Order: sequence, then C-alpha cells, then structure tokens
Amino acid sequence: MFASRGLVVGLTVALAGLALTGCGTRLNRAPVEDRGTSTSAAPAAPAASHSGEVVVTPVKPLPGAENAGKPGYYTVKQGDTLIRIGLESGQSWKDIARWNNLENANLIEVGQVLRVLPPPPPSQAVASDTGVVTRPVTSSPVAAGAAPGPASAPLSAASGAKPAASATAAPAAAPAPAAAAPAAAGDDDLGFIWPASGSLIAGFDEARNKGYDIAGKAGDPVLAAADGRVVYAGAGLRGYGNLVILKHNNTFLTAYAHNQTLLVKEDQAVRKGQKIAEMGSTDADRVKLHFEIRRQGKPVDPSRYLPAR
Repeated sequence: MFASRGLVVGLTVALAGLALTGCGTRLNRAPVEDRGTSTSAAPAAPAASHSGEVVVTPVKPLPGAENAGKPGYYTVKQGDTLIRIGLESGQSWKDIARWNNLENANLIEVGQVLRVLPPPPPSQAVASDTGVVTRPVTSSPVAAGAAPGPASAPLSAASGAKPAASATAAPAAAPAPAAAAPAAAGDDDLGFIWPASGSLIAGFDEARNKGYDIAGKAGDPVLAAADGRVVYAGAGLRGYGNLVILKHNNTFLTAYAHNQTLLVKEDQAVRKGQKIAEMGSTDADRVKLHFEIRRQGKPVDPSRYLPAR
C-alpha cells in the first residue's frame, strides 16, 4: 500500500516538473512588436496593477502618422535612409530633414511619415471685423487703401494747391523688365551632356538598371551633365559606392555612382561640363560610371535627354 502511494506521489511530481518545463519554454519566446506594418502605433497590451486592476498604457503614435497617404508625404519602409528617400523623391536629404524638424537625420523609424515636398509659403494674419483672415505674404506689400503704381507728386505745404501738370513733361517711364524667372518645375530643356566619354556597356532597364553604365579607366573624369547644385556627396547609399547627386531644378536630379574620388561638396554649385569626380569601381564589379537621370524622383531613360553620339 505504501509502495502504491509512493508511486502516485512520484508520478504527480514528475507531471508537475514537465508542466513547469513547458511554461519555461513559452516564457523564453517573448512577443515581438512590428511597428513597420502600420502608420499608427498598435494599442499596448493590458498590464495588471498592484490592486489587480487592468491598466492599459497608451503608445505614442509614430511622427507624422496623421499624414500617411497624403500627397507630398512618404512613409518610411524597412531599409530606408534619408539619402535614399531624397533620391526617390527628387529632393535634397537636408531639405527633407529641415521640413520635418529632424534633429538627427539618421534616426528615422519604419512607419514614420515624412514631408517630401516643400511646405506651403508662410501666411500673414490680417485682422478683420469678423475674425482673422490669412493671406500669402508678398515680397512687396502695399499699404492698406493704397493702389500700386507711381507715387503722386507732393502737395505744396503753403497753399495746399496741387502742382500744375507740365505740357513738356516726359511720358512716364516704362517699367523695368522683370528678372528672368528660374526654370519652371516642368521645364525639360536643360541641355544635358554625356557625363563620361567611355562606351555604353549597359542601357536603361526600369526593373534592373535605373540608368546608364559607362565604361572607362580608373581616374577618368566624370562631368556634371547640366548646371546644378550638389545635394549629396558620399558613400552612404548602398549599391552606389562613392556617389554624387546633383539637383538641377524642381524636376530633375542626376546621380553619378562608383567613383574613385569625389571632387565636390554638398551645397556646392556646379556648371555643365565641370569635373565633379573621377571614375572608379567602388561597390561595383568593374571600373564604370553608373549615371541616372531622375524626373521628380523617378528614374527615366537617359536616351530621352542626352544628345546622340
């Protein structure tokens, strides 16, 4: 009888040990929260308080989540960097950082929503009887009640009479011609030139090659294809090696990859035909220049813009 009771006790202890072992395995597999699959944060799991009540701790939504899907905004994906987002949206990464008040451009989160188009111009508040009305700020505001145009001749302080018009007065001078406006956002006529003199070894393919690959020797000159401003110079974009990105207007960027040496710095203005780098093989299988033309961030076939050879 005592032997049977001991056998029952032993089986009970063994079963309890197996149950504890199973519980230990489940505890070691902690749940993982993926914030990259949604533009807003998931609700927090309920937690028990000391009093036994369930307390739900709210999770702070990701920055800009309220703008997800709106024109001019971009939702950060896995593997994105601000440099890549700038290239894909046709903007300078520095501009994107400034428009989104990013203190550290390296700290962006999957699911975060960034402004990738310039914000609207500031507005000026104008008081009215019914409230506050806003209107765009102009470069040369006109005083209330005054019409734009040439100023009137001053009145005589002594007599208060208006000055008589002179019969021989010269006609009013024609207004000075306005300064030439910068290239319009849709202006395609930049007169691009070939950025290197070597032979074409790979043409444009939207799925596999987003530009031209041009052969050459290490150290061969790489030229700016049009006037522009350097918006990136460095090696921070995987697959491009030492890279220069030029912004030409509100529509076009060009990219020059795999260079051996970079000869320009960010924010530097460059002229068409200026030597901006030396050809190399960084992050490539051979010496070559990978050249891209991007229209509003989208890669386009360079043959549409480069002159025939």
